[in-house]
Amino acid sequence: MSELQRPASYCEQQLIKRIIGGSYAAGSSLPSERELAVQLGVTRPTLREAIQRLARDGWLVVQQGKPTMVCNIWHDGGLGVLRSLVQYSTELPAQIVPQLLAVRLDLAPSYTAMAIEHHAEAIAALLQTALPLADNAAAYAQFDWQLQHQLTIASTNPIYTLILNGFRGFYQMMALDYFELAQAREHSAAFYRTLLQAAQTRDADLARQASQFAMQQSIEVWQLLAANINNTQRG
Repeated sequence: MSELQRPASYCEQQLIKRIIGGSYAAGSSLPSERELAVQLGVTRPTLREAIQRLARDGWLVVQQGKPTMVCNIWHDGGLGVLRSLVQYSTELPAQIVPQLLAVRLDLAPSYTAMAIEHHAEAIAALLQTALPLADNAAAYAQFDWQLQHQLTIASTNPIYTLILNGFRGFYQMMALDYFELAQAREHSAAFYRTLLQAAQTRDADLARQASQFAMQQSIEVWQLLAANINNTQRG
């Protein structure tokens, strides 16, 4: 445990790592409170605090007088699971990124079209101010998050924003790797230009089509990036 890390956060981190790593399998019970506190080197009140946090997010089920049970996070977890995976897991499950991109493919065209229907001027102003972007991963990663976030807000449906915010950690972490590829930056630059055109003409259908095409391209580019990483690791 680092000097700056709170004991409850350290405890939470260790429990998450053990659940992800399979030491505590879904459907199994945690060791007794006394035993687990000794294993982790924390006090029992600290352990209880960490367990309550994890129960809130869907990692564990706590029942008075019964052992604490490990949940199937993919069935019972909430958006807090996503935040925890990014914050505490050193190795993300391989399938997570393409699955998140598939969710974005389902959601982004709808909230993008709605944003143009309701607040085309604001989206046009954002794009006009930012473009052209500096041709580097950091600039694209920062702006792409800003744009998607503003599109959800401009859609006037706050649920889109809440969902996107749940992906924030994944989004920002993976975007830096994604936009290292020149192809990814080129695709996104083309999307931004088309979206600007759609905003200036208040063409929600064009915005929807452009978003859908861009999201599909991002899945294909990510698959290429993942394949290159795997080839490098094998080499």
